[in-house]
Amino acid sequence: MSTAGQVDRYGLPAQETDLRGFVCGSGYRLARIETDDAKSGTLPAEERPGLLAALKAIKTGEAAGLLVPGDLDRLARELIVQEAILSQVWKAGGIVLTTTRGEILADDPDDPMRTAIRQFMGIFAQLDRALIAKRMRNGRKEKAAAGGYAGYGSPAFGTQAVNQELVTDTREAAVTARMHELRGQGALVPAGGLSGSTPRD
Repeated sequence: MSTAGQVDRYGLPAQETDLRGFVCGSGYRLARIETDDAKSGTLPAEERPGLLAALKAIKTGEAAGLLVPGDLDRLARELIVQEAILSQVWKAGGIVLTTTRGEILADDPDDPMRTAIRQFMGIFAQLDRALIAKRMRNGRKEKAAAGGYAGYGSPAFGTQAVNQELVTDTREAAVTARMHELRGQGALVPAGGLSGSTPRD
């Protein structure tokens, strides 16, 4: 699950429910469930431990294939990544299923439309991800321009984010005010002291 999962509310619990619902009465059983929480679907398999474990289970014969919750956009958010993963599963003799479409059939030279349609859907998943990312960037920029907390890193010392708004943290603000006061009195110097001077206590 990554940003897209947070936006569309299709988090890990909902995905697991779909997986278990799909196999119920289907003739399949879950060998195990692997997850890559907080990992982007744009990452290749080698950077996703859960996916790597699933692929290994297929190669060793522990699992007959890969069941993906939702559609292939949960497997990968970029076409090149999607196709590389599918190729690995099929090369290992495994099958790929999604809870919405069932089995994703392997490429067939006598049916080029099968490949084309799957790849077109992958392109649109990639476009969808790019549009979501653009909307989020634009929203952050607008928030920052309006003086709100845009969500980049931790708020500055002396402030805290409450309901996506920056508010004063009174304890930290008091510390900051005291630091400015001491600096104005010459009681504070940069770490390591000033050139040619001895740091004060």
